[in-house]
Amino acid sequence: MASIFRSEEMSLRQLFLQVEAAYCCVAELGELGLVQFRDLNVNVNSFQRKFVNEVRRCESLERILRFLENEMEDNVEVIKGEKYPETPLPREMIDMETVLEKLEAELLEANQNQQTLKQNFLELTELKHLLKKTQDFFEVRDDFFSEDTSGLLELRSTPAAAAAKLGFTAGVIKRERMIPFERLLWRACRGNIYLRYTEMDTPMEDPVTREEVKKNVFIIFYQGEQLKQKIKKICDGFRATVYPCPESATERREMLDGVNTRIEDLNTVITQTESHRQRLLHEAAANLWAWGIKVKKIKAIYHILNCCNIDVTQQCVIAEIWFPVADADRIKRALHQGMERSGSTIAPILTAIHTKMAPPTFNRTNKFTAGFQNIVDAYGVGNYREMNPAPYTIITFPFLFAVMFGDCGHGAVMLGFALWMVINEKSLLAQKSTNEIWNTFFSGRYLILLMGIFSMYTGFIYNDCFSKSFNFFGSSWHIIPMFKNNTWNKDVLLENTVLQLNPATPGVYSGNPYPFGIDPIWNVATNKLTFLNSYKMKMSVVIGIVNPVAAAFIPEMIFIISLFGYLVFMIIFKWCRFDVYSSQSAPSILIHFINMFLFNYGDTSNAPLYVHQKEVQSFLVIFALIAVPWMLLIKPFILRANHQKAQRMVRDVDQLGGIQYCKDKFNFGDIFVHQAIHTIEYCLGCISNTASYLRLWALSLAHAQLSEVLWTMVMHNGLSSSGWAGLIAIFIIFAAFAVLTVAILLVMEGLSAFLHALRLHWVEFQNKFYVGAGYKFSPFSFNHIINGTAEE
Repeated sequence: MASIFRSEEMSLRQLFLQVEAAYCCVAELGELGLVQFRDLNVNVNSFQRKFVNEVRRCESLERILRFLENEMEDNVEVIKGEKYPETPLPREMIDMETVLEKLEAELLEANQNQQTLKQNFLELTELKHLLKKTQDFFEVRDDFFSEDTSGLLELRSTPAAAAAKLGFTAGVIKRERMIPFERLLWRACRGNIYLRYTEMDTPMEDPVTREEVKKNVFIIFYQGEQLKQKIKKICDGFRATVYPCPESATERREMLDGVNTRIEDLNTVITQTESHRQRLLHEAAANLWAWGIKVKKIKAIYHILNCCNIDVTQQCVIAEIWFPVADADRIKRALHQGMERSGSTIAPILTAIHTKMAPPTFNRTNKFTAGFQNIVDAYGVGNYREMNPAPYTIITFPFLFAVMFGDCGHGAVMLGFALWMVINEKSLLAQKSTNEIWNTFFSGRYLILLMGIFSMYTGFIYNDCFSKSFNFFGSSWHIIPMFKNNTWNKDVLLENTVLQLNPATPGVYSGNPYPFGIDPIWNVATNKLTFLNSYKMKMSVVIGIVNPVAAAFIPEMIFIISLFGYLVFMIIFKWCRFDVYSSQSAPSILIHFINMFLFNYGDTSNAPLYVHQKEVQSFLVIFALIAVPWMLLIKPFILRANHQKAQRMVRDVDQLGGIQYCKDKFNFGDIFVHQAIHTIEYCLGCISNTASYLRLWALSLAHAQLSEVLWTMVMHNGLSSSGWAGLIAIFIIFAAFAVLTVAILLVMEGLSAFLHALRLHWVEFQNKFYVGAGYKFSPFSFNHIINGTAEE
């Protein structure tokens, strides 16, 4: 029977399914999400399994769906349903393949046509700009033979060059390639060319990448066929597009008119093509989400079927499944529904299997307890039916965090943030954010909620709110009686920087302590830190001993209670025994605890706490020493006696001709050494673990000091300002104070306290009883697969 303190009782069964009903039965189990399938084909290659072709078909469909999703990523919104569609039957997969493949082919054809049209549009647009710009180039042709074309002038002076015709090449090139293009032309042609270029007014869209590209129009004048070939090769090398350009202005104008007409016609065709493409995408968007869910379900089913065996007759699918015993009836109903859906008349058969395999660990959780269970599982998944620390962690984790973080103000801010996440959890879940940091915070919203509540509680205990104290009930200490009795006066105040209240003076101390938490007068006392350090240090020791004791075994409890439990007793006894009137005569607990181990009771400077203290302490030390051999010897000898008893029973059965049993190996020496290591580790751990809890005091002190520094250095300055300047400054200073408070005290200090609380639970608390060497129950669940939370 399951409980919150132990994992669910699990059962391993062999499942026999008719081949025709296997798909539908597995689908129903996936909807239920309570069955873990064992892989019975571990030694079979993934490409040699029975349903590998079906898995490949699903992967092909997923590729098509990813292609469609990428195509509609910017312009088309995918319509999502309120609930997941039902698992399709195998024959529906064929129809889905036909529709998706046809849609992919049409969309690819539309994309190809659109790309070709846009490429033509790009070339015509470039030609249009080139024809316009070359007209400007030819208008300054009279300046062609200028000072920059001395090489051409030299050629023109020769008889052969005079007979040659002057040619030109015009084209378009990317703007960033223009400078190296010009430099190479000049060097390769030895300055015997004339290059003119200008920038295009508007950027062009690349039809392949759909990115804007800035280009230049150029024209190169040259003389001779050899230069023409060099220029052509250089243009090809720089991927410049060369266009034919007529020499006469009339021909250029006629060509420009023709280009403009073709551009207009091409715009019409491109618009129609894009409209057809958008229509295809909108048709796909209506079903894309449902298709994706169906393909994931089909693929998951065939993946599970690949983990099963098929008998020699090819008529029966055999699977082995783990499931919680408490859900056996639900699983049987799901199998029956799968059988009915498939139209089969042969009911699935579940057969119990006796095995020595360790079952998986399954702890039922809800949205509240899931975060705390994850903290435990992060250390290690518990062994099967092992004590689960998560129920204790629900209280102890936020409490230990709050001991280190305790501040009413900071706790209230944390509580407000957690309440916002809890109240709006449905809308926040619907957003399905992919931000890992946000998802971490949101998953632990109930943990943060309790951390905020406990931080406010410990803040009231410490009487600390942004480093200031509340005075709800009135302080138990009063200053006025010190003046009325003439103990203090003006001269005393001037002569002393620090004064001490005397509780013996009538009226100074009311006789009753502050009803709840620390008296607010300590907030203004100069020895505040000394008092709080002593208080928090002793409190940390008390918590550090009480917390691990609850998880110890009898001899371990005797050992830790006899020594460190007694230390807790002395702390509490001293708190109750000595009040403000007798505190000066209170003995030192530290000296008493050291003398307890040394059996030294002759120190007259340190008075005993109570009568017969010597006898009690001596008895406890001896009792603790007795517990050590108890821990060391009892368990190995009991195991040895049990093994010998089992061996005698096996021998008796053998003599009677019974079944031969497998004899387990038993090594008494190994068990004894292991128990000795455990005993030494526990005895030393009692000291180190108790000391480790002093981090509660250290982090609480650090948090309080940082809070006080932040208030003194920032907020105090704003509150002490006056006038209109102070009114304006308070808003700016408060904003800075709020930002620093959130960044340093809530985020940084909160993370530090969280990690230390984690350490205290994983090391100091759980190592007393928790092994954490199991493996997690990973059921076959469509919800986990679709949401991406399936276990590997």
